[in-house]
Amino acid sequence: MKLTRLLAPVAIAAVLAGGAWLAYGSLAHQEKAPAVSYVLLDGVKHDSSQWAGKVMLVNFWATSCTTCVAEMPQIIATHQKFKGRGFDTVAVAMSYDPPAYVANFAESRKLPFGVAIDNTGEIAKQFGRVQLTPTTVVINKRGEIVKRYVGAPDFAALHQLLDQLLQESA
Repeated sequence: MKLTRLLAPVAIAAVLAGGAWLAYGSLAHQEKAPAVSYVLLDGVKHDSSQWAGKVMLVNFWATSCTTCVAEMPQIIATHQKFKGRGFDTVAVAMSYDPPAYVANFAESRKLPFGVAIDNTGEIAKQFGRVQLTPTTVVINKRGEIVKRYVGAPDFAALHQLLDQLLQESA
């Protein structure tokens, strides 16, 4: 009985140390954002090389996703708040979303950022096989994925993160 009482704190400390080491390791080796190309609703072709030196928010969404539709005003507000500081947003509509619905949504809501339709599913695949919407990915100025949200983000925490990332050098 005494031995287990002594070993329990040691085991807990070992687990915590291992978790801290993994967290540190993941900070040291950020995942690079994939190289993708896409066409915006206005017909202009873009690719992720144009994101260099910017903090990017890539939002995977669908018009049929109630959480996506509900969070879109906050995505717009986030874009408006940070766009003058080297920040940009791309909304990527999922492959199953009818293009006419996406175009109508973007026009009726006056989305102030680029909207792409991932009609082949390749962009979602390159970003780690995104299937759930909304999924939002934050990319730093060095092209590294620093945060991935599945579901609506905590926008206050997201704004803090963006503010921090925008202050970093590229």
